[in-house]
Amino acid sequence: MNIDEEYFKSDEFQQLFSSYETSLASGEAIFLDADDLVDIADYYNLQGQHEQATAVVEQGLALYPDNVLLNVFMARKALDNDDIDEALRIAEGITDKDAPDYHYLQAEILIAQDRIDEADHYLRDYGKSVDPDEYNDFVMDVANLYIDYAVNQKALEWMMRIKAADSDDYKELMGRALFGLGKYKDSQRIFNELIDHNPFSKHYWTALATAQYMDEDYNGAVTSSEYAIAIDPTDPDSLLAKANGLMKLTNYDEALEYFKRFTAVCPDDPIGPLHQAACLVNLGRNGEAIPLLQHAMTLNDLDDDIMVQIYQELAFAYSAEGELDRALDTLDRTESLDCDHADILVIRGHLLLNHKHIDEAEEAFKQAMLRSKSDPNIILRIIVSLYDNRYVKAAYEMLKRFYELIVNDDFPNGYAYLALCCWELHYDKEFLSYLKMAVERNPQETRIVMGYMFPQDMPPEQYYDYMKEHINK
Repeated sequence: MNIDEEYFKSDEFQQLFSSYETSLASGEAIFLDADDLVDIADYYNLQGQHEQATAVVEQGLALYPDNVLLNVFMARKALDNDDIDEALRIAEGITDKDAPDYHYLQAEILIAQDRIDEADHYLRDYGKSVDPDEYNDFVMDVANLYIDYAVNQKALEWMMRIKAADSDDYKELMGRALFGLGKYKDSQRIFNELIDHNPFSKHYWTALATAQYMDEDYNGAVTSSEYAIAIDPTDPDSLLAKANGLMKLTNYDEALEYFKRFTAVCPDDPIGPLHQAACLVNLGRNGEAIPLLQHAMTLNDLDDDIMVQIYQELAFAYSAEGELDRALDTLDRTESLDCDHADILVIRGHLLLNHKHIDEAEEAFKQAMLRSKSDPNIILRIIVSLYDNRYVKAAYEMLKRFYELIVNDDFPNGYAYLALCCWELHYDKEFLSYLKMAVERNPQETRIVMGYMFPQDMPPEQYYDYMKEHINK
């Protein structure tokens, strides 16, 4: 379904929407045509109010059971729930099998089954019957479909079929495809162009903020999200973008306030209480974090990834409150979930080590290495746990052996921790050497791990010269 931001701002739509909500509140029968109901459902979806959107569509189907868009909406909801059979059943029941949205749905069902080549073949065949005057729009719809399923390379291939495209819709799709391919700077460039053309689009500002965030420009992400929030103070995506950026900047107090604002707009989204709790844990307010995490577990549509994050934060909070057994029991609940179980074992070892259960921590770390088949990243996380638990000399010695015996020169991670160990052990010459290597090999990690030692706005590339001058004074 197409989302028309400008239409939703118009007096025409706002009057329609107000009439709908008034009728809903009063319990009166609602008689609107199918297109109006589709628009209202689109609007609810845009606001993150998915249950209300579904209710609108269900009312619409009671009045217009053969409407293609209303049926497609329900089929896509089934796909969101991984119910392929239900989506196929709905698709089969659509009477107008010449409608473009019927064909897009058939392709989408194939994509949802990871049958990408079959979907592409189906779309190319259908494209032969599309009117030449509508072909560019067809290509855009196909690209949009692929982007929705993160098949971004296919989206880009289809978009290349449009020549001399300079519309805002085309540029937006291109920006999203490039973002999905990890080309964050190119994506930022496109969204900046779109903002120059329409500086009052909250979606462009939020898209720019998200690309900046992924490019680790957290200050830029916060600034861009602030423009979006100024346009719409209750937009959930904008609030979340700012909160995430603030969290990365370790500004936990302000991030907490924006996660609260996000939760006020989207009370059923577990991300709000989960990240509020993460901020509170980082602020040492573990007792306040626990009920938020317990509440997050009661919300609907919790996938394994969210559940794992909730259990991890809850385990850290319990551990900080001195309830180690409860923390470990919480981690045990991840065993049935689809997650990185070696990573969970590292966390288990970390908490045991924090409570001075050294032998049990060692066993957990050993199991993590076995389960990961000695993945260097897991080994590095174990060493970092030693450092975090203040076994600095042991972490230093293990890191030295790690780089000498386990990984080659192409492995970019962990040098910032080795530099930090040298700093705390007063090995000044080694510190400078490893700081230089850390900055060259992984400046982002160096900023995250060591940024507190330097002026806030200093780029990592200047850390070595700054410290060299500092040490030589």
